[in-house]
Amino acid sequence: MKIVFMGTPDFAAGALKAIIEAGHEVTLVVTQPDRAKGRSDKLIPSPVKEVALEHNIPVFQPLKIKTPEAVAELRKYDADIFIVAAFGQIISQEILDMPRYGCVNIHASLLPKYRGASPIQRVILDGEKKTGVTIMQMDAGIDTGDILFTKTVAITEEETGGSLFDKLSRAGAELIVEALPKIEAGEVTPVKQDEAQSNYARMLKKEDGQISWNHPAEEIERQVRGMDPWPSAYTYHRGKQFKIWKAQAVPGGTEGLLPGTIAQIGKQGIWIACGRGMLQVTEAQPEGKKRMSAADLMNGRTLEMNERLG
Repeated sequence: MKIVFMGTPDFAAGALKAIIEAGHEVTLVVTQPDRAKGRSDKLIPSPVKEVALEHNIPVFQPLKIKTPEAVAELRKYDADIFIVAAFGQIISQEILDMPRYGCVNIHASLLPKYRGASPIQRVILDGEKKTGVTIMQMDAGIDTGDILFTKTVAITEEETGGSLFDKLSRAGAELIVEALPKIEAGEVTPVKQDEAQSNYARMLKKEDGQISWNHPAEEIERQVRGMDPWPSAYTYHRGKQFKIWKAQAVPGGTEGLLPGTIAQIGKQGIWIACGRGMLQVTEAQPEGKKRMSAADLMNGRTLEMNERLG
């Protein structure tokens, strides 16, 4: 099949690389325009563009994919199928109807649960035990099309947003390679999504990382893992941002302590009172400093007993 691939971040780059290595013909890669990064304002290509250039595949980077000019450019490639993975723009019905096999999307959840932009982090925040990837036949809605194939991935108790991202990226790459010959052969049974089971994972914002110490310790612990590496879980200490990278929830011990109060400091951790239970922090990062262990924080007298964070 002739394939037009649309995607932008690392999650999509892994799928593109797998499709190429499986011997499929990718005639065009569509990705977001290069973005400035850092203080130098140097334009940086997307991970998907980097893969395309490595394999001498033409790259198209429209500001808006739905313009008549962009649609006309896509028609030039006479693709059998469009594969979309974290592209970052809404695909119009005109484009969806263009290829012979339509457009399929690689989505990082087991649809219909966790539609939207941040399914990877949300499953950790919600305490889910499993997630996965879905190959979906795209329609005009947001992640509402028929389910074609799924692959389940377990979520461990130590899972972070970053580690789960890597797992799902690999799973998505494997699943799309398995799916393509079945789609071409017509060996597909589309399944309608059950709207009663759906929920939406909106795009994350920086402020989603701010810890509310009134919440139970187990919820905050999941926030620490889910927000790693971005936007990171953080609080405030003496008016400066204080990031928490590793922690575990422990029961009890909060009698008479306001949420956010440092109850104990030791080499094994910093115990902070929560709305229910305590959070034992084992790795953190004061503003302007590197990540450090609880022992290093204690030795540097970064924190004091009975101080209140937040």
